[in-house]
Amino acid sequence: MDFPILIPILGISCGMLAIIGGVFVKPWIKYKQEQLKVQTQMTAEKAAQYAAHTELLEQRVRVLERIVTDKGMDISQQIENLRDPGETKELN
Repeated sequence: MDFPILIPILGISCGMLAIIGGVFVKPWIKYKQEQLKVQTQMTAEKAAQYAAHTELLEQRVRVLERIVTDKGMDISQQIENLRDPGETKELN
């Protein structure tokens, strides 16, 4: 089995694969890594926002529990005292 042309073809093919890998595959992998970093940062930001919102809701529930379980207090006055001045709206 004498294939004298096979060795140069394999050599050229290996060179072509190396060039294609360096020109196309390597930048694509780098792009995917950057895309993953950005997605991770966005996920972390959303998690922080959800945590802050959850903490706010927990505080509000604690206040409501205290109002409901407190006896001898004027509940409607306490609720009005807790409202933000910007939240009150006149009903017409």
